[in-house]
Amino acid sequence: MRPNPIPPKPGQESVWDYPRPARLEDTNKHLKVICNGIVLAETNKGKRVLETSHPPTYYFPPEDIKLEHLIATSTKGLCEWKGYWKYYDVSIGDNYINHAAWRIFQPTPDFESIQEYYGFNANLMDACYVNDELVTPQAGDFYGGWITADIVGPFKGGPGTWGW
Repeated sequence: MRPNPIPPKPGQESVWDYPRPARLEDTNKHLKVICNGIVLAETNKGKRVLETSHPPTYYFPPEDIKLEHLIATSTKGLCEWKGYWKYYDVSIGDNYINHAAWRIFQPTPDFESIQEYYGFNANLMDACYVNDELVTPQAGDFYGGWITADIVGPFKGGPGTWGW
């Protein structure tokens, strides 16, 4: 059952206007991830994935991440739109966070430009920002969307939304 979309106001995007299948686009928005008190990732050369019912998921190029804090895991999976992904743990000081980031390592043809880019689970970080706005993480423990004031839902991820 599809919910009633929230009408966007000027300057806002509705996730119900996003495409299915998902679309990848470049973004020059200032993206930042803070973990255990340090800036783990920061870029103006990110990418975002837009998919119906989901807030944007942001990806960072490897050169804009402190990769020494990311540890590859054996956990892998397949996204029907983006391709094969792999989880990474984050280790900073005494703080060790399981499955805090992921990377698309074998993309589908439409997502080739995202290969080697990393996404971060905002709910596991100290803070994540889009243009200096603190994001709200997408609900649930599977999706990695970042909610900001310019995005309206309702959003998939919370209880009762699996079938959207």
